[in-house]
Amino acid sequence: MPRFRKAGLPGVDSRAGVGKLGSMVFELQLDGLPGPTLSHGGLSPGNVASQVHGGQVSRPRAAARQCLAKMRTVLELGVPQAFLPPLPRPDAGFLARLGLTPASAAQEAPWLLAAAGSSAFCWTANLGTVAGNRLVVANLAALAHRRLEAPGRLAQLRRFAPGLTVLEPLPEHVDLGDEGAANHTLIRGSLGYCHLFVHGRDHATPPGRHPARQTRAASEAVARLLGVTGEALHARQHPAAIEAGAFHNDVVMVGQGDRLLVHRQAWVDQPQVLGELVRRCGPLRIAEIQDLDLDQAVASYLFNSQLLETPVGWVLIAPGECAEGPARPVVDRLVAEGFIAQARFVPVRESMRGGGGPACLRLRLPDPRVIAPCLHLDHRRIDRLEVWVDRHYRESLALAALADPALAGESAAALDELDHLLASW
Repeated sequence: MPRFRKAGLPGVDSRAGVGKLGSMVFELQLDGLPGPTLSHGGLSPGNVASQVHGGQVSRPRAAARQCLAKMRTVLELGVPQAFLPPLPRPDAGFLARLGLTPASAAQEAPWLLAAAGSSAFCWTANLGTVAGNRLVVANLAALAHRRLEAPGRLAQLRRFAPGLTVLEPLPEHVDLGDEGAANHTLIRGSLGYCHLFVHGRDHATPPGRHPARQTRAASEAVARLLGVTGEALHARQHPAAIEAGAFHNDVVMVGQGDRLLVHRQAWVDQPQVLGELVRRCGPLRIAEIQDLDLDQAVASYLFNSQLLETPVGWVLIAPGECAEGPARPVVDRLVAEGFIAQARFVPVRESMRGGGGPACLRLRLPDPRVIAPCLHLDHRRIDRLEVWVDRHYRESLALAALADPALAGESAAALDELDHLLASW
């Protein structure tokens, strides 16, 4: 694979570190793609959808297609979009370090085989935390199958993101669990900006029914490494939200610019947190939702929508599940009150079955130029990727198939062809 040159995009203000079109400011949406071994292993305690669908047959082709369709929607709105290739799976090296092969793992430790074949890396919001041109790769220390992602993503970013300073993950310690941008939001107002970090526990927090994955010590360390300690505000996720299945803050909150869509039980001491954000940033558009209970919020993933500033105004890219049921009146009210100009409902059902909505699938980068040109998408490239998916991804996949040597060969062939495709772009 050739080296990728640094290439600027017209209209990018490097001093501000944001992509611009005229007077509008746009972040780059960097999405992950699930791989050919996408499966439902039920590996995430506290993630309601993961637990409910664990062991069921997955649909890898549909999952990848739905992710690409969501990216196409972002492009149609005039917002820059890029993607990251899947990581190689099954992770035979991981199994070998445990004295296992895919075949023996299927007999002796099926959950380890499921971990080795997991496509959870497609939820790129957990890849790392970004400030300016610096990124700290998340250690994802809470779950075994997600810890496998960090080395691969670190290597990918150092290959494909020449404009980023990519920092290694924090040590894999129980009190340093870092889940990336799913628990971090940059809020900007007329008076300034604030990096909001949300954690589920500190070293003294007693365990609950569901694990609290992000720790305060990790958030503080990431803020130091990114050089934003002075601009950081640390809030604690409400225990009730975690117990309801909001394993990351982005299941109960989404923010962008001066706008904040947040559930009324997102954080401990929520009025004080909101007040501090306003004090630091100036007047904000805050939609604090009172009439949707936590179970409804988790089921619909309303707060895991993408909130985008676009040439046609503020747009909410919401899961298809929000088009009906209790979340729909909330979306309609956001439009009527001018919080957003419109909502786009996207079918990402296969991702939702594993516990990830539209916002889980993307990492926001302030400067489009930091990612190699070959990963930037347009409609023609999405067309090519759809053809690639149809050629290499199975329509359905049972967990037991992860032990099939043919599947490993199919996955390797798919990634090899994708590598050659990227080299031609």
